[in-house]
Amino acid sequence: MTLSIADILEPERALIRVSVSSKKKLLELLAAMAADILKDVSADDIYDRLLSRERLGSTGIGEGIAIPHCRLMNCPAAMGILFHLETSIDFDSIDGQPVDLVFALLVPEEANDEHLQVLATLARQFSSEDYRKALRCAPDERRFYARAIADEYPPQTSE
Repeated sequence: MTLSIADILEPERALIRVSVSSKKKLLELLAAMAADILKDVSADDIYDRLLSRERLGSTGIGEGIAIPHCRLMNCPAAMGILFHLETSIDFDSIDGQPVDLVFALLVPEEANDEHLQVLATLARQFSSEDYRKALRCAPDERRFYARAIADEYPPQTSE
């Protein structure tokens, strides 16, 4: 079974106009938010794991998108956090462009296949110019979330 974005993203974890000044501040914010949800994992541990993954190579995949991710002990299931940043930040992306859309993915330590499947799903969605545009143009968090979990772009139903 392949997980969809709707399976791992909750409305309260899809935020727009997020203000951060750097990649480091972004990873700290993501870690703090995830630690509030995952009570058995510290923000420091999450930050360290996200940072360790970034040191292997930037998760900035181009077109203003970053998908920071890591595996965690005591993470019961895959979870995502989606931000549209108020101002783009440098993320050492493969295309050299700053990032304004960030999808953080946290998965259980042992979830190798699931981790790769979700990353592939995210990369496929974010490769769509229509998908990126729909997210960037969302006027509020409710529609940002709805657009994030939609299966096709442009969506066939009106909002």
